[in-house]
Amino acid sequence: MANDTRTIKPYKAQEGGKKEQVATMFNNISKTYDMLNRMMTMGIDKIWRKKAIRSLRSITPQLMLDVATGTGDFALESIRILNPKKIIGIDISAGMLDVAREKIAKKGLQEQFEVQLGDSEKLQFEDNTFDAVTVAFGVRNFENLEQGLADIRRVLKPGGKAIILELSNPTAFPIKQLYHFHFHKLTPALGKLISKDSSAYSYLPESVANFPDGDRFATITQKVGFRDTKVRPQTFGFCTIYECTK
Repeated sequence: MANDTRTIKPYKAQEGGKKEQVATMFNNISKTYDMLNRMMTMGIDKIWRKKAIRSLRSITPQLMLDVATGTGDFALESIRILNPKKIIGIDISAGMLDVAREKIAKKGLQEQFEVQLGDSEKLQFEDNTFDAVTVAFGVRNFENLEQGLADIRRVLKPGGKAIILELSNPTAFPIKQLYHFHFHKLTPALGKLISKDSSAYSYLPESVANFPDGDRFATITQKVGFRDTKVRPQTFGFCTIYECTK
């Protein structure tokens, strides 16, 4: 059984709750985040994103919310594949949103993609607002996972879908051992070298190891009221796409 995700924080020696520390961490690594993300996943995250977003083609969403939008990659891929009328991205890190705004301006997508500073677990939107909600590599950073998922469900329209992409823990030999070396040894070393914040990339494998992935996550989504959740493991279980229907 995974530990309480609220106890896993980036900076163990510092004061402050998980949410506050996660915001600080992403502000610290925002400039190098995209490059390190590609290196950590060996670029496979691009394939995962495309697969996850294609899950929404059947409902042709026009108004979307991207929670924990970060530097905006997931929302930008949604625009490329789904071309909704509008996507709103929210994140608690001003530094990550600055990078997202640069990408949006460069692509001339200001009318279609808007980002806002906001708490992913206390969404400032009315009930039944969005056709779809997406989250890529963000839910394991929630301070209160159930509360965050319940709020995502609240802002979805009936019949709407939440597509959640999150890292998982492979269990098969030798993938489990390779994964452990990559994320627990190599990733923190690369993170320290490139971002100068070794705590951020030590937090990453710890947060994944303590995340209730697979069927355990599906059980939580059903507990907060989603009527159906499909669990789709990717690439030997390195990552999972969760398709949750309200």
